[in-house]
Amino acid sequence: MARETPSSDTLIDRFLEMLSAERNAAENTRAAYTRDLEDAAEFMASRKVTLGDTATADLSAYLAALDKRGFSARSTARRLSALRQFFKFLVAENIRSDDPSSAIDGPKLGRPLPKLLDEEEMARLIEVCAALDGPSGARLKALVELSYASGLRVSELVGMPLAAVLREQPVLIVRGKGSKERMVPLNAPARAALTAYLEHRKAFLPKGTKSSPHLFPSRGQEGHLTRQRFGQLLKELALKGNVAPERVSPHVLRHAFATHLLDHGADLRSLQKMLGHADIATTQIYTHVAGKRLAELVEAHHPLAAAARRKKTEH
Repeated sequence: MARETPSSDTLIDRFLEMLSAERNAAENTRAAYTRDLEDAAEFMASRKVTLGDTATADLSAYLAALDKRGFSARSTARRLSALRQFFKFLVAENIRSDDPSSAIDGPKLGRPLPKLLDEEEMARLIEVCAALDGPSGARLKALVELSYASGLRVSELVGMPLAAVLREQPVLIVRGKGSKERMVPLNAPARAALTAYLEHRKAFLPKGTKSSPHLFPSRGQEGHLTRQRFGQLLKELALKGNVAPERVSPHVLRHAFATHLLDHGADLRSLQKMLGHADIATTQIYTHVAGKRLAELVEAHHPLAAAARRKKTEH
């Protein structure tokens, strides 16, 4: 008698348990897998199929449906990646003998360059921060200075423990993806901004409490400032600094940190360690950004380029 495949919900729960137990996956990672797999399970249910019994044809139909829903190639690739991991888990657990995703080709992806703020724009944002007062102003200045000085991921920044900054050190010890620790720089302006913020930090403690383990506590459910709220604050700051709000986000500050360091002579290996990239190929995208900017500088300022432009004008 054939063994009945467990329900989609049961298999998703078992997969998520594996991510926690064996890979020490972060909460955000598990949440992303949950969203992607539940969406696929809902589509399969419309075809009278459980996620565990999905065939290659079902997967192809799902990817086609994502395209009709307006998903970008990158978003579709992420969904497919989640499903590949899920089916590898099912095979490893002997829940099924084959991987239906192995015959699926992922969408072709271009290599998008990160959004970037130049040094003048970053200086304007920091200058606007300096003019803010009160607890909220001190907190935002600390967030911006710390992000730009260290290149922290937004989840690392907003969830940072208070203990990480209580020592007078020029570096921070950060626990990043996969609970791997790394050292990131903490320059003088960032340390000064943090010191000023700590004097106001109690204003953000949850009501009825006198302490919090978080550097940036909040009265919200998570207990600390959320990345969404930090993003909103940055867009408000951008408007005050005459920078297009759509070009500013917590992740853009991380990109600015990386690119501006490369512009000033940092080497890729050091940058890889500071950003916490497992693979240097991820870090190398910043060389494309720097190379593009250098080409624009040469085109704008090299005397031969200027002569060529004059020649075109004369003709």
